[in-house]
Amino acid sequence: MSKFNIDDYKLYVETISGGKNTVIADDTGMPSVMYVLPKMYKDTLLVGGASEVHSAFVVDDAVKGKVAVSKFLNIVYNNRAYSLPRKDPRANINFDTAMTNCRNKGEGWCVTPFTLWAAIALWCKKNGFQPHGNNNYGRDVAATWEHGEVTYTYADGGVTRDGRTATGSGPATWYHDGTYSGIADLNGNVWEWNSGMRIVDGEIQVIPYSNVSKSTIDVSAASTDWRAIDADGNYIAVGSAGSLKMDRRSSHIVYTTGTKSETSTSGLGSTFISNTFDETVNDGAKLLLRELGILPELNDTDYGGDYFYYNLSGERLPIRGGSWGSGAYAGLFSSSFYYPRSSSHRYIGFRSAFYGDF
Repeated sequence: MSKFNIDDYKLYVETISGGKNTVIADDTGMPSVMYVLPKMYKDTLLVGGASEVHSAFVVDDAVKGKVAVSKFLNIVYNNRAYSLPRKDPRANINFDTAMTNCRNKGEGWCVTPFTLWAAIALWCKKNGFQPHGNNNYGRDVAATWEHGEVTYTYADGGVTRDGRTATGSGPATWYHDGTYSGIADLNGNVWEWNSGMRIVDGEIQVIPYSNVSKSTIDVSAASTDWRAIDADGNYIAVGSAGSLKMDRRSSHIVYTTGTKSETSTSGLGSTFISNTFDETVNDGAKLLLRELGILPELNDTDYGGDYFYYNLSGERLPIRGGSWGSGAYAGLFSSSFYYPRSSSHRYIGFRSAFYGDF
């Protein structure tokens, strides 16, 4: 048997994808198939956006010409995360373990930053394509003839249901650009942890830009690297007066820098287009929320019916995209701030991103 050659594999992957995909080895030499994202600008993604690079491509004020995101939902081998096709995606994993499995691979690896997921979602919307996926028990709810290779089933009231599907096993419509060279399974299959953002008792806190990709950044609950946001979209100390918060009023999510009225510990939700703001939030903060993909553009309802879940008590970390049972509520703009970082479920997984040189 001939010895596996990672350089040959990389050349093959780059050739058949026209350079959109590549193979990046970690510190042990193990490969991951990655999608290459060239830097994007706010004004090409957002109405009223500045002529600046989207924060997904900024680390410590330095602009990244390109970054790489896992083409496939990740598996874990020897405590390291890998992006490979036709695998059962790793689930039943909490946020801290997922982040450790990414950072174990070497400098520049992390769980997909919240900013990067947002940039991908906004790109898809601007290009008029919302990918399908495993959001209906192995199939797509809007195109039931589309299905993936089932890798996990479970009993539900005595009935066997299909759950997770093998990474990348769906049709081309399950990839973010409608081609097999795109990013697979962003809609459904399993919810995906994102890094660099959280809410704490409703206060929105971020690790600015994509600095979460640095191994020196502390993502723990007690970290001093977290920042709140003011009414103009500036980063301020957490807990500051006038910081940006999520609230609920009349079954809608409201962003406010005033006094938060909702303290519910129960799961709350609304369609993404129900998100709004009050008079205490200025244009700077509104644009930042849109850049992060958690506030729709005004008078725009083209978000695929995606759903937004939240819990305004304690620390809640984001998962995005939906799972195999989310139905029409799944999609690139579907977000949940319901779970704490310790949560581990069969329907929550992750994918890694790489901010090093390649």
